[in-house]
Amino acid sequence: MADEPKSSNSSSNPWKAVGLVSVIGIDLAVCTLAGFWFGSWLDQVWHSAGIGTGLGVLAGMILGIFGIVLIIKKIVGETNE
Repeated sequence: MADEPKSSNSSSNPWKAVGLVSVIGIDLAVCTLAGFWFGSWLDQVWHSAGIGTGLGVLAGMILGIFGIVLIIKKIVGETNE
């Protein structure tokens, strides 16, 4: 009886894992692109050559990582206590 499949619970659902990976990628991409757009706008306002874009992309990536942490905490079920 070693060949019997283990009982599946809701936390081992493969579609949940696929959804989580997709959301993580989309979140990071959207935040980074928004940072790029904002940074490009800052470059036009400041008349600089790439400083605003670099800062915007960096800020977008940091916000994206923060969003990913929040998503993972929500999926896993942890709280901020």
